[in-house]
Amino acid sequence: MGREIHVNCNLSIKLYLKGKCTLGNVVLGDNVLVRSVVSAEVKQNNVFISWRVAAEMTQNKSDGQASEESFTMHGIQMASENGEMKEQQTPSKEQHSPNEEQQFIPVELQSPVELPSPIEGKESPPEEYKQWKFLLFYLCVYGFMTQLRPGESFITPYLLSQERNFTKEQVTNEITPVLSYSYMAVLVPVFLLTDYLRYKPVLILQSLSHISVWLLLIFGTDVIAMQFMEFFYGITMAARVAYSSYIFSLVSPTNYQRAAGYSRSSVLMGVFVSAVLGQLCISLAGVPFRTLNYISLGFMILGLFLTLFLQRPKRSLFFNKSTSKQQNGIHLFEEQKANTGAKAGGLCSGWRDFVIIRMLMELKGAVRHPRLRLWSLWWIFNSAGYYLMLYYVQILWNTIYPATDNKKVYNGGVDAASTLLGAITSFAAGHIKIRWNLWSELVIGLVTAFQAGLLFLMNTTDNIWVCYVAYILFRSSYQFLVPIAIFQIASNLSKELCALVFGVNTFFATILKTIITIIIADKRGLALSVHPQFYVYFAYFTVLAVLFLGAAALVIIRHYHAERLKDKPQIPPKAETEQKTTSSSAAICESNA
Repeated sequence: MGREIHVNCNLSIKLYLKGKCTLGNVVLGDNVLVRSVVSAEVKQNNVFISWRVAAEMTQNKSDGQASEESFTMHGIQMASENGEMKEQQTPSKEQHSPNEEQQFIPVELQSPVELPSPIEGKESPPEEYKQWKFLLFYLCVYGFMTQLRPGESFITPYLLSQERNFTKEQVTNEITPVLSYSYMAVLVPVFLLTDYLRYKPVLILQSLSHISVWLLLIFGTDVIAMQFMEFFYGITMAARVAYSSYIFSLVSPTNYQRAAGYSRSSVLMGVFVSAVLGQLCISLAGVPFRTLNYISLGFMILGLFLTLFLQRPKRSLFFNKSTSKQQNGIHLFEEQKANTGAKAGGLCSGWRDFVIIRMLMELKGAVRHPRLRLWSLWWIFNSAGYYLMLYYVQILWNTIYPATDNKKVYNGGVDAASTLLGAITSFAAGHIKIRWNLWSELVIGLVTAFQAGLLFLMNTTDNIWVCYVAYILFRSSYQFLVPIAIFQIASNLSKELCALVFGVNTFFATILKTIITIIIADKRGLALSVHPQFYVYFAYFTVLAVLFLGAAALVIIRHYHAERLKDKPQIPPKAETEQKTTSSSAAICESNA
């Protein structure tokens, strides 16, 4: 039978569960003490609890001695096998002995929540997660199909072809810059609407925008139409967050990692197959660019049809955390936050309840972590340069090798190779075991310096194949660091805060990218051609490499200096006093002499 839990939110956050309980894949015994709970959510027979910092586990052994082990966890499903939670009506912050039953303190809740007992001897998953495998399969099929755009690798050659007859100056300085502007304009609204509308409407908007892109490419004839095409393409890029976060609302927390891996693999496979299909159509079948765009339009219409059958989740990360009494969102503050909040009253506590304000307050505390700051800075600055290169590289290829025969345009094959190698490097990065606290700056600096060299090679070579290879290596080096950055940023964050951090990083990267575009590419700025632009990108990555390598040298020097101080033999206090006395006496004698 369920019981109501009432606890004062100003108390210290502690949780004891009576009986064996399961945390992810770790099974713990009786008397588990949890500290620094960030958020929790009660769903039927399970309690979902998120941590942001290390917790402590105390477990009684047969010999009567207690052992402690520190571990880090976040976004973990906690399910009590027997559903028994000991409660204390007036918990005390001073006493919390695990061996005394009256000291069991439940999770602090904002409102009463009924916690029903599970089925005896069986852990039954929530009803909404029973079909997660089918939902995941359908989502992966959807992700694969929506990436089938075989004409995407050939958009720039199509615009510069005799059929469209746009000039390089128009494509470089008037059409392409609109992509950066539209992406920045819609990123924040789409990010918030994605969560507020619970994903599916934004995915439908993305499909409609994809259809608009290909309709404008096929039937548009002037610069204004192509600028609208870039605007809709910016919407599709901003809406990608809907697919990446949609999956977390459909599966249980224990299946997050596996589900995310499957969905990412399906997207990469779709990009690879799309590029290969486009290249085969161009090189072997001699399909015109316009026909390739019709094929892409057909796939996008099919993607819209698949979107209509996606299940709309009942909850989301921020705005829709609960839909019923048993699914009430539980927001738990750390002890210092609770004590601070207790002093505030009235209006102050009211404005803190707004979702945006609460999200920003949590973000303010998260940026204090040095590792998170480092990898967030890499994400912002490197992503800005990476996407600028990506937007203009097809124009560079056309400048180096202005092919008149469509069969000799190999953009699709190059995109396929870079996608495949990027997937391999991303997989390899997940198996690298080094001391990231010490070597992060050095790894980032070396990879960034490598990227700067590749940009210089791409811009100075007259051989299109050398330029292709440099491009493939550049994309692969970026994809190598992406999973490392994701792990370093997300390792100590709840999934809500993690999504917020990545959203903010992407927004700042977009702002930086837009500023650079206005200055060097837009016709209202310097309006540089593609070769001078790539020299700017080379200088940009060179400066980043110097800064990261300088930071790496500073970190390594400090580390080994601290190691030497640690290894230096310490003089006992008594001996140190005698040494000081002897030295003082010797100095006095010397002065008297």
